[in-house]
Amino acid sequence: MSGLVFLVLTALAADPSAPHPHSGVVTAYRGAPPPVALSAEDLATLATGKVILKQQQVASGGRGVAMMDIAATPAKIWSKITDYARYPKMVDHVAECGNYRVSGEHIYTRFVLSVMGSSVEYFIDHTARPDQGYLTWTLDYSRKSDLDDSVGYWRVTPQSTSPVRTRLEYSVDIRFTGYVPGFVADMISRKGLTDATSWVKRESEGG
Repeated sequence: MSGLVFLVLTALAADPSAPHPHSGVVTAYRGAPPPVALSAEDLATLATGKVILKQQQVASGGRGVAMMDIAATPAKIWSKITDYARYPKMVDHVAECGNYRVSGEHIYTRFVLSVMGSSVEYFIDHTARPDQGYLTWTLDYSRKSDLDDSVGYWRVTPQSTSPVRTRLEYSVDIRFTGYVPGFVADMISRKGLTDATSWVKRESEGG
């Protein structure tokens, strides 16, 4: 019975009608994310289509970055990344997803993750600048999310046209609240980087 109560409390924590308890505890990106240094070994690994994990230094410390080369055009990759309505079909553990507002370069999106019966609901403010090769995000702090904070980015950089090859970068810095079960937080943190680039590769190269 206590497990059922816990799940109900988890589901009720997020509230689109109430503001988030703060306006950001993680340093957000202002403009394009800083470049990530790559070694000759990194470039050789990327050329094989495998993912590499790097560290990016920002004001608040280091952040993990996943990078992968994909045999698809930037336009194709962006079409998958920003197709939020189809995330439940494309991305593991995304139960619900959809935009609730679009204003200029800002795309406001509601996500619901489901892991082993527990749900996590949160609201993201994306700043999309595909013409400049990147998209960054924070929580939408006008709505209360189950996550304490989330900051990250996608970067899409063309590498060659014959054959077509585009470099994808993904980074996310997530802080969890007590509403998020520990095993859910662990799964999101541990698998998030590699899983994110893998699904984009699969969907972009698969048609």
